[in-house]
Amino acid sequence: MGFEPRATRSDITGALSSPESFNYGVEAHEAFKRRALASDILAEQRKVQEADLVIFQFPLYWFSVPAIMKGWMDRVLCQGFAFDIPGFYDSGFLKGKLALLSLTTGGVASMYTKAGDSGDFRYFLWPLQHGTLHFCGFKVLAPQISFAPEYSSEEERKSMVASWTQRLKSLWTEEPIQCSPSWYFGQ
Repeated sequence: MGFEPRATRSDITGALSSPESFNYGVEAHEAFKRRALASDILAEQRKVQEADLVIFQFPLYWFSVPAIMKGWMDRVLCQGFAFDIPGFYDSGFLKGKLALLSLTTGGVASMYTKAGDSGDFRYFLWPLQHGTLHFCGFKVLAPQISFAPEYSSEEERKSMVASWTQRLKSLWTEEPIQCSPSWYFGQ
């Protein structure tokens, strides 16, 4: 797609609401209200509006999403479109929609446990699932994680794909996770 991940002044068409001190979040919110966001942002927002389920497929980079996906979130999930103050978490504007993180890791599953070198995988999911998706109102499904496909055997990779394929067939019957600190960090 060639999506531009950088949040810049060119995301706002027309005059700024406060030209003397550019604040991206404020200007994006005001531009959303005026329908004055860049056409690529508006196109992506239309896709989200039309979707019942949004799947974020990515390789885990430094316990987060790659830069282009972070830029997509920054530009597309702006105030006014995805949330407002008030109007977040269960009142977020994307309520009624499902979201799912489908990711691959460089490390094996044992690295992402409480006793593993990287800690429980739920720890790094907190800012993405709770702080971004749930904040915008999404109901979040359990993540689909394929651990270390690059270092897995052909048979293990085929099993990962088969598991994901099977899950996709029954996705609509799944219950969302409880996006609460106890789901991520325990009692």
